[in-house]
Amino acid sequence: MKSFKIGDRLVGGQYPVYVVAEISANHGQSFPRAVAMIRKAKECGADAVKFQAYTPDTMTIDARNKYFRIRHPEWGGQTLYQLYQKAYTPWPWLRKLKAVADDVGLGFFATAFDASSVDFLETLNVPVHKIASFELVDTPLITHAARTGKPLILSTGMAEKEEIQDAVTAARRGGARDILLFKCVSNYPAQPQEMNLKVIPDMSKRFRAPVGLSDHTLTLAASVAAVCLGAVMIEKHFTLTRKHKTPDSFFSTEPREFKRLVDNIRITEQALGTATYVKTENERKSRVFRRSLFAVADIKRGERFTADNIRSIRPAYGLPPKELRKVMGRHAVKDIRRGTPLSKELVAGS
Repeated sequence: MKSFKIGDRLVGGQYPVYVVAEISANHGQSFPRAVAMIRKAKECGADAVKFQAYTPDTMTIDARNKYFRIRHPEWGGQTLYQLYQKAYTPWPWLRKLKAVADDVGLGFFATAFDASSVDFLETLNVPVHKIASFELVDTPLITHAARTGKPLILSTGMAEKEEIQDAVTAARRGGARDILLFKCVSNYPAQPQEMNLKVIPDMSKRFRAPVGLSDHTLTLAASVAAVCLGAVMIEKHFTLTRKHKTPDSFFSTEPREFKRLVDNIRITEQALGTATYVKTENERKSRVFRRSLFAVADIKRGERFTADNIRSIRPAYGLPPKELRKVMGRHAVKDIRRGTPLSKELVAGS
């Protein structure tokens, strides 16, 4: 699968997994906290930070009838509009926050939820546009984002195969050359048994696009497993501390957890390596501890080799064990002391 650029980073193919700290609502509408989160994400090894570009009015309407009331263990008891009032990032912040990210050397982008947010993010010259799972069925939005010519990340939570195909088709017809799909489970938090990560290679093949994971589980294992299955990007919600109660804090990772995640992804990349049977230099050095044929008793010249005087033992200075049947019953050409590795020169008729 081909790679593509996000800012100055290549993503996909043989390049390192791109790890995104999703800030989302975890700044708690405190600008200093948002700045601190960007700096901390950099310390933890993130490649990019991501925000969300919407306002309550671009997301929904202020209505309080049954259609707009939320039923959720954490978010329930309020309307959608009320939730988004608490969760959104003021748009004037985003330009300043991008400058902070640029200064510390982090990628910066945001989820766009409607055409106006795409247009605003274009004024910031973000390197990529992200479409959330809930907007995946909004093909006019996807087409609008695709027309920017920027790479698109399409999150696929809740989506059937046909809906993913519709979104990919809209993106390609809109002019998007580079599309990345996020495997995602739109449950907050998601449960490990819901993840079905084995779909990642199938998704990549079926839709001819690289695949990443937007991980809403409370574990680090799901993201690491996704990397093993070919995920090229990992997105994980990030907070300074879950003690800061925000709409997303209850399923977000704290800095020490996020750093552990990044460290484990990097170790996993090293361990995956390449599909090769060529052995490392250290492994070659270890071959000396293989088994080979040794004299395990003193043997006189002319004496037959038997199970009592030769055996396959470690180390590997003698004949390989596969020669044992050929050696058995033959004669020693000279006296052999116990502990001597057996060689062809010691075996009559070799």
